[in-house]
Formats: sequence, C-alpha cells, structure tokens
Amino acid sequence: MLKEKKTISTSFLVKQLPTATLFVDMKLNIVYASDKLTSLFCDNRINFVGQSLFTLFPQLNLKWKDVLIECLKGTSNYMGIQGFKDLSGNEKFHEWSNATWYDSEENIIGAIIQINDVSSAIESDMALEKANILLKQQSELSKIGVWEYDLQNSTVSWCPMTKTIHEVPLDYEPTIDTAIQYYKEGHSRNTISMAVFEATDKGIPWSLKLQIITAKGNEKWIMAAGKPIFEKGKIARVMGTFQDINEQVLSETKTKGDAKLLKTLIDNLPLNVFIKDRDSKKILVNKSECEYLGVTDANELLDKTDFDLYPFETAKLSRDEDLKVMETLKPILGQESISIKNDGTETAFLSSKIPLLDENGCATGLVGISLDITNLKQKEQELRSLINVTSLQNKKLINFAHIVSHNLRSHSANFSMLLDFLVNEKNEKEKDKIVDMLTQASNNLLKTLENLNEVVTLSTNTQAKKESVNLRSKIASIQENLSNLIATNKLNIINDVSKDIHIQIVPAYLDSILMNFITNGVKYKHPDREPILKFNTEKKGEYTLLNIEDNGLGIDLEKYGSKLFGMYKTFHTNKDSRGMGLYITKNQVEAMRGKIEVESKLGEGTKFKVFFK
Repeated sequence: MLKEKKTISTSFLVKQLPTATLFVDMKLNIVYASDKLTSLFCDNRINFVGQSLFTLFPQLNLKWKDVLIECLKGTSNYMGIQGFKDLSGNEKFHEWSNATWYDSEENIIGAIIQINDVSSAIESDMALEKANILLKQQSELSKIGVWEYDLQNSTVSWCPMTKTIHEVPLDYEPTIDTAIQYYKEGHSRNTISMAVFEATDKGIPWSLKLQIITAKGNEKWIMAAGKPIFEKGKIARVMGTFQDINEQVLSETKTKGDAKLLKTLIDNLPLNVFIKDRDSKKILVNKSECEYLGVTDANELLDKTDFDLYPFETAKLSRDEDLKVMETLKPILGQESISIKNDGTETAFLSSKIPLLDENGCATGLVGISLDITNLKQKEQELRSLINVTSLQNKKLINFAHIVSHNLRSHSANFSMLLDFLVNEKNEKEKDKIVDMLTQASNNLLKTLENLNEVVTLSTNTQAKKESVNLRSKIASIQENLSNLIATNKLNIINDVSKDIHIQIVPAYLDSILMNFITNGVKYKHPDREPILKFNTEKKGEYTLLNIEDNGLGIDLEKYGSKLFGMYKTFHTNKDSRGMGLYITKNQVEAMRGKIEVESKLGEGTKFKVFFK
C-alpha cells in the first residue's frame, strides 16, 4: 500500500521558526505565532491566536499602527525598537520589522512581523553614550583644579587652577592642615576633615559640595572630590579634583527662587496653564491643570503627552495644533475647543497656545493657557433656548390671536346677519328656520371656544409633571380603549415597541398623542385596502424616537407640508375632520421638549416620527 504524503500545516511551521514571529490579518488580529514569541513575552499556556496585536501588546506606540496599515497596503516600513519587561521583570529591547503577507494569488491578506532581541546592542550603545556624555561634560568643565596628598612625605600639591580658586599666590605651598582650614568653619570643615580621615584610614573616596573662605576672604561654593591610591596594598596618596561651582550654585539658588515665584503665580491663576517641549511632553503644569486631570501631584503629569492623558482623537487634534504653532511660530489665541477626557467628560475651553522661542528664534516648545467656559456655554445655551422658546411662544400667541380674531369675527358676523333676518322676517315658519340656524351657530361657537380653550390649556400648562411610562403597555392600553372603533374599521395595529422602553412624559399628553394617531389611522384609511398602523422605536442621540406608520391616503407634503400642523388645517374631505388633532399633538410633544417630523407619499401612506427627549 502506498503511503499518503503528509502535509505540514502552516501553523506548525510558524510555531517552529527560530525568531519571534507574528502573522496578523487585515484587522491586525493574530493568525499565527511562533513558540519563540510565546517564550519571550508570556506564559506558554496563553494562546495568541485570535487576539488583537494592540490588545496583546498595549505598550506599543499607537503611531506604529499607521506603519502596519501602510504595510497592509503593500508598503513595508521600519517599525523601530520597543522596550518590554520579560517574565522575570528585566528590561528588554526588541526590534520590530514587518513585511506584507500575500496569498498564492498575490492578494494582500495581512502582515508578517518579526521581533529580534537587541537588548545587548542597546545596552552597549547606552553605556557608550553614557561614557561619551561624561567625557563631553568633563571636557567642557571650567574652573577645575587637581590636587594630591602624599602620605609618605606628608606633602600637599595644588595645581595652578586650585590655587586660583583659593586666591593664593602661585608659589603658595599648602599643607594638609592649612588646606582644611580654608573650608568654612562648621559643617564644611567638619565634613572635609572626616572625609580625609576615612580616605587615608579606610580607603573611602568622597565627592562633596562644600564652602570655603578664600585667602582674600571671599566665600565660595566648591565641589571637592578625593580618591585613595594604593601601592603594594597600602594607601600611598590621595588624589582629587577641586571645582569652583559658586556661580552655578548662586544661579541655581536664584533660579529656584524665580521658579518658586513663577509656580506660586501660575498656581493661583484661575486658568489651566502648562508648558510643553517639542515632543508635546508636559514639563510644567499648574494647580488648575492638575485638578482638571484629577491628580494631586504635578509629577504625575510631567513628561507625559496628551496621548497618555486623553482619548486618541482628542490627543491627535491637540498634537496637530502643537506642531502647527511650533512650525509656523504663530500663536493660537482665544480658540473655543471641547476637551474630552478618558471618562467621557466634556469641557468647553477658551484656549491659547504660544510658541516658546530660544535665542535663535526657534521654537523649543509652547505655553498653553485654557479657561474653562463650560458654565458660560451652558448659560449661553440656556439663554438661546429661552430666546427660542420666547420667540416660539410669541409666534404662537400671534397665530392664536389671528385665529381668535378671525373665528370669533366670523361667528359674530353670522349671528349679526341671522338676528337681522329674524327681526325683519314676518313669516313664522321662516323665523323658526332662522332660530334653528341661530341654534346651530351657537353650537358652532361653543365648539370653537372649546377648541380654543384646549389650546390655551396646553400652552399655559408648562409645569405638567412627567412620569416614567412603559410605551408598549401604553399603546396597548389605548388600543383596548378604542377596540370598538378598531374592530369596526378592521384596523390592524402592529406594536413592535420593545417591552423595556420607558420614556419620561406627561401621561395625559401621551394618551392624547396616541389616541389622535390611532383615530387618524381610521379617519384617513385608504378605501381600497384594510388599514394598517405600525409602531416601533429606536434611539436617536438624546431622544427615544417613536415611528408611527400607516398605509392610508397619504398627504401631498409639497402642497400642504408648511400647513400640516396648523390649527384648523385639513387636507381631506372627511366630514368629522376639525384640523385640531395634529396641531394639539405637535404642541404637546414640544411642551415636553420633543419634536415631530413627517414623511408621506400621496396614495401610499404616512410616517410620523415623534422624538421624546
């Protein structure tokens, strides 16, 4: 029997790769991972497959995501070096590289990422860099002298710079005792005496910042260092350096004083103040900025960027502004902006960003100043809303006045004319007819007054109490109350509102709104089909949207759209239409800070959208 050829799976091959390797799909989810990767970064029992790269390695710089996205487009770029702590807590450095992953038909299906341990090279580079820095600092130092104390001959020698610092002649010959006497009496003299003793007796070196009194009586800060030199196992001499740091110390003292004064000033400003370097890292923050970001110690914010403190989109917008200010050297002054914190809190600021310039006129960073105007914006919005409400009420009042004037004038003219006919009519039968007409006119006037009273009640009842109402149950309740009307007209009501939808509303208003739409579904049904009325809901921002859709006559919105919600506006020939239902409904919805919209096609049906806040 022939043996079947065994096929080695791709996953098995990847697991055996000698380097830490990842295969990710187009969504940056891990498809394959080598065993080397597992051993480097986590417990062997953890399964990488199916996890997001940035979930598994949250410390990855988010800017690398852009590099990987380019790789998924066919362009491989260098990703860089990232520091990690291994399973033992040791700092390790790894170089990340990527290549586009193609299938057999040359289609891009993801990216291949290789991770190489470069910790040794990095540590060597760091050690070399440190040595270079020390060498550079040493070469740039000024006012540094050297000295030597020969224990066998009990002699002390100073170089010319050391003598200059002590302000003694170049032919001056010090001794160990006179050298110590130059140190300021008290702490400095006691400390150097102990340091010399421990160096000559125990071989302990020293490096101390102390004060001396020169031969000319001047007080100076110096940095004194000494190191024992052994010969044949015994301390033979002590060598050291002697540096004049007086100007540096005085400058530091003044700087600290100025910094304290500046800190006191900016901490007491009613503004958020911060200073950033060219990388947008915060190097100074005031008390208001700390309070805004919820920290008590400014050190928690120092050396951090907005990417460490805010959501990505907010941080990116801020970084783009920083770069623009530092590149163009043009400040951003008094710009309104919205800051969103990681907890979703939004704050309105009036912000300014001003470039910090060095002596060459180049930007070394920027100063940011932000004034919290959230309360001001809220008051502005409240004022705008009040103006809008007042304007709307004025329009309604004017409209209502016109309606009252027109309707009552019509009734008055009708009464006047009928009474005139009655006075002049001699025929008793005709008089009876006129009396009947007067009675009907009176009834019409009463209906008009009832309608107007209903509108007045709605407009003045602005303090109606809202309650939490289950919308599905309320629709069912109104449906039951109108069961005879619904059954007689074979109205099919489809209630697709979820059982857990509750809205804050005036119950009486909701009853009126639902009853009006259900009765309209009957009034304006299409003669050629049985009526259907559908209810469903959806979330729209801060609103719960109730959709009410029928298959009735529909409305010509191009012709009647602007008049649809007007008082006494009817658009069909139904004899029982008053033109009040939609007017009342719209006012009830708006009284509860909602809104209503309509979509309709003539002959097909109408869809009302009621937004409950």
